[in-house]
Amino acid sequence: MTCGQHIAVVDDDDEIRATFEEYLTDKGFRVSSLNGGEALRALIDGDDHPVLVLLDITMPGEDGFSLARFLSASTNVKIIMVTASGETIDRVVGLELGADDYIAKPVDLRELQARIKAVLRRSDPGTREASVQKQASRVRFGECELDLQARRLFDLDGREIRMSAMECDLLRVFAERPNRVLTRDNLLELAHHGDWDPYDRSIDLRISRLRRKIERDPGKPEVLKTVRGVGYVFATEATGMAEVRT
Repeated sequence: MTCGQHIAVVDDDDEIRATFEEYLTDKGFRVSSLNGGEALRALIDGDDHPVLVLLDITMPGEDGFSLARFLSASTNVKIIMVTASGETIDRVVGLELGADDYIAKPVDLRELQARIKAVLRRSDPGTREASVQKQASRVRFGECELDLQARRLFDLDGREIRMSAMECDLLRVFAERPNRVLTRDNLLELAHHGDWDPYDRSIDLRISRLRRKIERDPGKPEVLKTVRGVGYVFATEATGMAEVRT
């Protein structure tokens, strides 16, 4: 349920902020309209954190990439990059920095609402599939454990590791299908991103980010292995990574 959830709109364009605020408020969200990085950092320093930030890239002062890096490193706030630039490189950089989704201006407001709902739904433990509910609560991924019910990743000392909703969805897909080779199209579909462009690098970037979090040596992955020309596989047999705890 989205009613009352707090969203921050960060954009230096007053008209865009006002349009987003009016539309999203009408749809039941609580909206903070912010004109840049200083205002966003002040909001994050307070007690009333947003669950999601709509973040423009090109702004005076601190740009959206820097703010996305800050949010990814210090919070669990979800990020949707909203920018006038449709350049692939901007999308790639945004995803690499931890954004959960990306949408280019001019924005169709109905599409924006759909993307917001999708990101929030993926981060809500109550929406996971029945097959996941029946699994063990924790799955070992190399140097980490994934709590399937809480949708949280921990290192072996119990410290939480920040991950995006899409990264969590990918680990869930691999946890359900150990030692099975999955193509990029399989992963996009199974992680509920069938509408994404299968020719972009989103999956490869997410896998690369996950390897840096779970692998002993990300340059020589043992857990999420590449099957050249096909896709990826969650390998458990040779490395003893199949430990599952209830």
